[in-house]
Amino acid sequence: MIKPNRVPDLGPVPQRRTVGAELVRRLIDEQFPQWADLPVRPVSHGGWDNCTFHLGGELVARLPTAAEYALAVGKEQRWLPVLAPRLPLPIPVPLAHGRPGADYPFPWSVYPWLDGEPAAPGRISDPVRFAVDLAGFLATLQDIEATDGPRPGKHNLFRGATLRTYEPQAERALTALHGRIDTSLAREIWTSALDARWDGRDVWFHGDVAAGNLLLAAGNLTAVIDFGTCGVGDPACDTAVAWTLLTADGRKAFRERLSVDDDTWARGRGWALWKTLVSAARTGQEAREAQRVLGEIFAEYRTGR
Repeated sequence: MIKPNRVPDLGPVPQRRTVGAELVRRLIDEQFPQWADLPVRPVSHGGWDNCTFHLGGELVARLPTAAEYALAVGKEQRWLPVLAPRLPLPIPVPLAHGRPGADYPFPWSVYPWLDGEPAAPGRISDPVRFAVDLAGFLATLQDIEATDGPRPGKHNLFRGATLRTYEPQAERALTALHGRIDTSLAREIWTSALDARWDGRDVWFHGDVAAGNLLLAAGNLTAVIDFGTCGVGDPACDTAVAWTLLTADGRKAFRERLSVDDDTWARGRGWALWKTLVSAARTGQEAREAQRVLGEIFAEYRTGR
């Protein structure tokens, strides 16, 4: 367990490698000949930490793009089959555990394909219902016995540990954004998040509750995917979605259903702020979306203040 007074070191930026369909084809043929006749094609928006490929129409191969991301494979293989039957919505459960081979150096996995489209504000049919359903999923996840679960570490980039791990990134972004946003207010929010205390009780968390990992059908939440950053520790990181995706009414319903105390809410706001500041310091659509989220964070904080 990461002690509250220790700040983990993220280490260097992971060195990603390219993963293509031909490589996946060779790995499948070598290790899982029962699927050798299934076509391989990339999944649209297949991810950053992992490259994902359709394997026929009902399976996907998921391959880490760097050594750091590969640390999550064993965790997912061990724990997702344990978590899945206890949760109210489908999650990915691995069907096969691939090994290094065909000039690919990392372990990897084969999963069933879960249908649905990634969540987005314009696709959600009822924002309050969506928020309550998501909070109910997270509440159930937090209630699962966490004693032997994986503590924060490099396998999940220290999600569930202290926000101070990300302080250098936040500070660099604030410097880059000087004159473009209200950096005084952003620093006030960031400081309040760093100062908010955690009671130290380990619970399960997802670690990356973001639009792309929440699947919809007919506008309703139907599945939660990508548990690469999951673990047990401080669940505040999972509340960041309240600012990045939910409406104001949805945010209120989400907090009430999840019974989030003031300190956890402040830390969650800090997780949302860190990620948004880093994105806002970039360019293009990512930066424009980050500006929208900053508006949500600033407005909600001012109201509470």
